[in-house]
Amino acid sequence: MELWYTEKQTENFGITAKIKETLVTEKTDFQDLAIIDTVEFGRMLVLDGMVMTTVKDEFVYHEMVTHPALFTHPNPKKVLVVGGGDGGVIREVMKHPKVEKAVLVDIDGKVIEYSKKFLPEIAGELDNPRVEVLVNDGYMHIHDHKNEYDVIMVDSTEPVGPAVELFSRGFYQGIYEALKDDGIFVAQTDNPWFKADLIRQVNKDVREIFPIVRVYGANIPTYPSGLWTFTMGSKTYDPLEVDEASIPEIETKYYSPRLHKAAFCLPKFVEDLCK
Repeated sequence: MELWYTEKQTENFGITAKIKETLVTEKTDFQDLAIIDTVEFGRMLVLDGMVMTTVKDEFVYHEMVTHPALFTHPNPKKVLVVGGGDGGVIREVMKHPKVEKAVLVDIDGKVIEYSKKFLPEIAGELDNPRVEVLVNDGYMHIHDHKNEYDVIMVDSTEPVGPAVELFSRGFYQGIYEALKDDGIFVAQTDNPWFKADLIRQVNKDVREIFPIVRVYGANIPTYPSGLWTFTMGSKTYDPLEVDEASIPEIETKYYSPRLHKAAFCLPKFVEDLCK
């Protein structure tokens, strides 16, 4: 008998993957958590029925959350990651020697615990001495730490459950205040096929707060529609003004110096959402 996992991405559409083994299932204090081993994408973290990451394609998301912002800011000494308990963004942040300290704040400690156990290739830098891991509310952390961070990255789930407030204008305002005078923030902002209204609203909210706002994209096959967007808000530095030649080569599989600006070239229908 074959066992398959299906993520219902909309009421009328989903993706499905053949399962080799279910490694863990638990209802945490905040969400339903599962880690399953799939034939096509390897081990997969699922929260509330939504694919968060897989060992096969995780590098796309984690590299694209991290490197465009860190190579836009000239001196990112202190970085905050909100969410991201699987540790993938932290792993990429640790590739930047200018980062003296990275703080990870995730509300669900079980995500961190099980990622360390079952996803070590993703979570392997969570014990790095430059990293501080806090099991706490990211929304409150932002509001309690003013003018502290050079770069803030929001690695949230989709806007359901505990992540809803991480897509609010108040949260973006709090991020602005938690950043230093030349700070940058970046957040995953879902897909334009099924969440066009979300992208439009986030873009509007961020533009009312940050003087420089850029949206960019990447292809992530296990995420709804495969086309994913990220929104960057900056107080000073424009990612489109970065000199490609100044970006050092680091170990990546998706991001590259040439891709840095190219990622901001959006399909016309996505551009129209950001006007």
